Amino acid sequence: MSDSHPPLDESTRRLLRHTVATLAYRAGKVLRDVPEGFADVRLAPESRSAVEILAHMVDLLAWGERLARGEYRWAAGGLPDWDTSVDRFFGGLAALDSALADPGAAPFPADVMFQGPIADAFTHVGQLSLLRGLAGRPVRPESYARATIEPGRVGRDQAAPGREFDGDASRPKS
Repeated sequence: MSDSHPPLDESTRRLLRHTVATLAYRAGKVLRDVPEGFADVRLAPESRSAVEILAHMVDLLAWGERLARGEYRWAAGGLPDWDTSVDRFFGGLAALDSALADPGAAPFPADVMFQGPIADAFTHVGQLSLLRGLAGRPVRPESYARATIEPGRVGRDQAAPGREFDGDASRPKS
């Protein structure tokens, strides 16, 4: 199914591109330096493994790119190989960002792209972060509002964390 939609205004495109760059930054922290065997870690026998979650995220980004180009089509195709899936994940971010950067594109509305593939991908970054903790190599907390995140910066090469800390910022200090 393909529908014709008006192009996004500049501020909406910029916000969506910043959101995709934020996804790249946060996922980059989770996907870097994973412990050996992490691809096979799962919360429970019937739950997805880390690599299955990542492969699903690859599919979400491909769907997001298609939405950004005006096509509503889901296609499952993620591979259960960690290194290939990480490469495809960052490639998918770049393709989605490129589609969002195109001022002449006639994408689905921003809310559809956000509430579908983008928000779902953020959920899965959180799941992978939880699995990292279970695997003994948690992701360090950070003041993400102070991170250097730029629209268009969606590859593996992300800014170094600026304000990481130890502990849990939500726990009252005693």
